[in-house]
Amino acid sequence: MPELTLTADEARRIFLHTQGLIGSPYGRRGDPRAVLRHLGAVQLDTISVLARSHELVPYARLGAVGRATVESAYWQHTHAFEYWSHAACVLPIDSWPSYAFRRRAFVERGHRWHKMADKDRSCAEVLARLRAEGPMTATELGGAKKDGPWWDWSESKIAIEWLLDTGVVVCTERRGWKRVYDLAERAVPAGLLAQELDDAACLRELTARAGAALGVATVKDLADYQRLTATQVRSALPGSGLVEVAVAGWGKEGGTAVAWADPAALVERPRGRHRTTLLSPFDSLVWDRARTERVFGFAHRLEAYVPKNKRVHGYFAMPLLAGGRLVGRVDPAREGRTLVARQVSLAGAKHVPAAAKALREAAEWVGCTHVRAERVSPGELAPPLATALAAD
Repeated sequence: MPELTLTADEARRIFLHTQGLIGSPYGRRGDPRAVLRHLGAVQLDTISVLARSHELVPYARLGAVGRATVESAYWQHTHAFEYWSHAACVLPIDSWPSYAFRRRAFVERGHRWHKMADKDRSCAEVLARLRAEGPMTATELGGAKKDGPWWDWSESKIAIEWLLDTGVVVCTERRGWKRVYDLAERAVPAGLLAQELDDAACLRELTARAGAALGVATVKDLADYQRLTATQVRSALPGSGLVEVAVAGWGKEGGTAVAWADPAALVERPRGRHRTTLLSPFDSLVWDRARTERVFGFAHRLEAYVPKNKRVHGYFAMPLLAGGRLVGRVDPAREGRTLVARQVSLAGAKHVPAAAKALREAAEWVGCTHVRAERVSPGELAPPLATALAAD
């Protein structure tokens, strides 16, 4: 058994701190670039309600940072790139060498699930275009798809995605939600491009980064953060710098579980104010549903792809964080200058002020002047929430 045992509450607070939601680890003037470096990965998603998920993540930690500021922090001067981590993610550019193992795995496999009629010719053609004309979208390279369903990609789209997978090209930004591709040799700083880490070194680095972002984590937690396997994480732990601890309450039937911690997180015990905010369902605080339930006692499910009549909390229910706890959900929408909470679900009356605060701040951030809640659960909280939303 490890020498150090943490309570579940201590582990939760450490997690909130390493995720930037207790105190202010980004300094007085928060920078979305610092958020990205701190988290190691910010997930992208097509759904946009209040804003896209990669914009909601820094908002949750910094407050009303401008959306244009977020985009420029990610993409200007090659501070970041997009690649496969937990999912499709914005990643700090200095992590480029750590994904060499994944790029090699694609090369070894030899193909995507899309097949090309003539891979060598198609790849050569799109590379020639990029080399001659500069960064381009798939549409500019010849069209992203054929005339069929969305997955019926064009030959040039399959080729450019294969080159992205294997690291020959890199996604340098999103323009109108379309990936913009450039040659890796042109977009990635030469010093990083020249680093060719072996698989073991890649896994050690990614495991260490996951540990720093999570603070305290099980092997499965660490694996999920970067979409590694448990076997890969176990092989990397001895050289990762993480230390073994026990967490009371994380085991079966409330018992103790073995976990791994970032030593810095154990030294820098959480201090400062808790954030009160709405979280993207794809925020790294909650993207691992099993961990979210274990750490916060909060079972969350994205219902965007659930038939409307079977949804419990709404299309894009955003967890409400207050006082270091997940205390409810809000399903937002916009009608002109009004932010509409289609549904608000709260764990009790004491969380009404937090819900009102989070809704008013989100409305101001996206340029809305009014807030209205349509459905509130439990129903008796509707009048006090309406009163709280109407208050100055």
